[in-house]
Amino acid sequence: MANEIHQYTIPDEIILNQIYYLRGHKIMLDTDLAELYEVETKQLKRQVRRNIERFPEDFMFELTDIEYGSLRSQIGTLKRGEHSKYLPMAFTEQGVAMLSSVLNSRRAISVNIQIIRIFTKLRQMFIDNTDLRLEIEKIKTKLDNHDKNMEIVFQYLDELVQKKEEPKIRKRIGYKSDDI
Repeated sequence: MANEIHQYTIPDEIILNQIYYLRGHKIMLDTDLAELYEVETKQLKRQVRRNIERFPEDFMFELTDIEYGSLRSQIGTLKRGEHSKYLPMAFTEQGVAMLSSVLNSRRAISVNIQIIRIFTKLRQMFIDNTDLRLEIEKIKTKLDNHDKNMEIVFQYLDELVQKKEEPKIRKRIGYKSDDI
């Protein structure tokens, strides 16, 4: 079975290019998943509808016309006749995991494992990125404070230089002589 799973391996880049961000979720479309699983989109949708109780709204939702139009512009022009007249289903990470329970082919299972691993990598990259951003913000705050402190130091130095340059008018002591 390990050899069979290995033979179904798809390059990560292909899967990554089929993950979109919509409604605050990373999602994959039914057409892309059907292609990866090597099943017809209508078969995938049929299995989901037969098991709809397994797919709550945070696992799977149908796109609106506006969302579909937006995704079409991101993906590029879709060829006439190759796509369903119905709005696509969008599957979140949990929905993709649930698909393995309704699609029983070996390919579906192995591709699902790969997709879930990619979602996990994406989440880890996001966490790492967030940690990096927090560190950068800390450094920025320190630098802002440092800049303010340096500005104060330079103001004091400017004041000292001005005081030194101003000639002090001193009162003369002694005899006044006009001859000199």
